[in-house]
Amino acid sequence: MSAMDDPYETLGVARTASEAEIKSAFKKLARKLHPDLHPGDKAAEAQFKSVSAAYDLLKDSEKRRRFDAGEIDAGGAERPQERYYRDFADAGFAGGPGAHAAGDGFASNEDLNDFFARAFGEGGAFGGARRRGAEFKARGQDVSYTLPVSFLDAAKGAVRTLTMPDGKTLNVTIPEGAEDRQMLRLKGQGMPGFGGGPAGDAYVELHVTPHAFFRRKDDNIHVEIPVTLKEAVLGARIEVPTIAGPVAMTIPKGSNTGKVLRLRDKGVKNRKSGVRGHQMVTLKVVLPEGEEPALAEFLESWEPRTQQDPRKEMLP
Repeated sequence: MSAMDDPYETLGVARTASEAEIKSAFKKLARKLHPDLHPGDKAAEAQFKSVSAAYDLLKDSEKRRRFDAGEIDAGGAERPQERYYRDFADAGFAGGPGAHAAGDGFASNEDLNDFFARAFGEGGAFGGARRRGAEFKARGQDVSYTLPVSFLDAAKGAVRTLTMPDGKTLNVTIPEGAEDRQMLRLKGQGMPGFGGGPAGDAYVELHVTPHAFFRRKDDNIHVEIPVTLKEAVLGARIEVPTIAGPVAMTIPKGSNTGKVLRLRDKGVKNRKSGVRGHQMVTLKVVLPEGEEPALAEFLESWEPRTQQDPRKEMLP
């Protein structure tokens, strides 16, 4: 975002917008413009950086106050102190010793001469600024990365290392209960500032890889567990996997495929409330893989007490 951009217009919010409205607008635009969704699109990348810079300014109440008051520009840089006609009320009039200086906006010719000396003396404007100990400070640019994260690391939390383009590494803390496409902000881990200004921020988008058998829905974990015919008919005590490791679970007698059992508090911890979800276990009855003559003989002579037509609702 250049110093000429208006951060409110960049985020599409009113100047009276609340912190929540500003944050919501930023999240919406960040998801839409993220470079991963527009590979090679320099315009989208530039928009994403402008949106990030606008949010960085407006989310800081002090920076927002100073911008609204005209003390800093949209890039966070100090605005030069403006001088008004009333500041020069005592300057000379036409033909007087201060006439030329007043016409150029300076209180006196001495001020005007001092301006030229600072602007062009000892290497020009910037050389003069260095001579007088002044520095131009600017905040560093924000950077964005993507980080693949395993399903279990996202569910349980972890610390992973991100290698940056310059070869340096950055430790990223994956919060427990992290979600796919969640954006992490690492303050001060972006590009270095200019002239002693603060570094930018790093934005890391998490890409959670699917698990072989766990599925997440909100804070609950869903898993399908195969059980043998004997376990389903007679009931059993079996071990089932959870994101925290295997636990024992009771299979009730007469369980059928599709029956759902719940393991309390074995899901993902909610990042806001701290309350943990559950694990929902769906049973799937599987027949023996090999031949079972005794079972076949039994079924040939077996007459169930209750006649059943499992396809009744599917046929006309």
